[in-house]
Amino acid sequence: MILSLAAVAAMSSGGGSSLNSSSPLDPFDSSTSWSLAEDPSNSSSEPVVRTLTPDFQPATTAVAIQEVNPWDIALCVTGTLISCENALVIAVLFYTPTLRAPMFILIGSLAVADLMAGLGLILNFVFTYLIDSSVEFVTLLSVGLLISAFSASVFNILAITVDRYLSLYNALTYHTERTVTFTYLMVVFIWVLCVTLGSLPALGWNCLRDESTCSILRPVTKINAVALAVTFLLVFAMMMQLYLQICKIAFRHAQQIAVQHQFVAISTTKGVSTLSAILCAFGACWLPFAMYSIVANSSYPAIYTYATVLPATCCSVINPIIYAFRNPDIQKSLWVACCGCFPSNLSLRPRTSSDV
Repeated sequence: MILSLAAVAAMSSGGGSSLNSSSPLDPFDSSTSWSLAEDPSNSSSEPVVRTLTPDFQPATTAVAIQEVNPWDIALCVTGTLISCENALVIAVLFYTPTLRAPMFILIGSLAVADLMAGLGLILNFVFTYLIDSSVEFVTLLSVGLLISAFSASVFNILAITVDRYLSLYNALTYHTERTVTFTYLMVVFIWVLCVTLGSLPALGWNCLRDESTCSILRPVTKINAVALAVTFLLVFAMMMQLYLQICKIAFRHAQQIAVQHQFVAISTTKGVSTLSAILCAFGACWLPFAMYSIVANSSYPAIYTYATVLPATCCSVINPIIYAFRNPDIQKSLWVACCGCFPSNLSLRPRTSSDV
């Protein structure tokens, strides 16, 4: 009580600056400043006592934690598996100087496309849950990378199919016509086309301004999604026609070689079975997603989109097994890289593009 009276007396007399700085403040007085400030009247060299005012008291805020979708986890795991497989294929092709034939260039281009697709799935997961996905740049970058990568994967598979067909149809002139330069030019054309397709959303063909025009994959518009799906169906139809011609040529060769008829017939039957398995696997992976992209839009349940996208991404898991790891030359390089030797039962016959 005595200290309070002394403080009031000091304030009324204007003296005692040290007491003035520590005098109690009325929280209801409009002249009271609720901030952390130093009394300008204190010119002494003594340290000034500062107090934490209500403006600087920590406030409790609710942080919303986004729940992780199990489908996104599955896609991220698939992307990781895709990246590991295709990185191994690229490393083998890069560090083996003998694997520079046109066929291996196409296999390497396919591996690069699938590697980018796997990394795109991982980045999409990161952008969704670790970075603010509402930023337009992040969304357009993720979608553009996925469209470019998966489009390049499909077109490279078509290029490999064409290469196999030409190696049988023009067996005598194949090695003179299909030069490495020609193959590189074809690969460059595929990548320019696919990068252009992936850039369309960033160039304005997106539904960020009009959600009603969105497809099942935001921010791709419904028109763009249908165009991509129809393009895939055309590619699939061309692959079916080419594989049918390959089978006809293979059976014709089997009939022409009478001496080795039994051996060739067995080999040809095995090759046709392999081609059928390749075509069925490709169709089973991509056809559901392509058909669903045509008939559905953004108002459809997201679970249907996930259920069709996941098999499509699994095609990039199968591609290294079908086109790379089954190749004896790549197998030999893998054995040499891993243990410095290769099995004696591994075929050392030179591999041609017509082999499946």
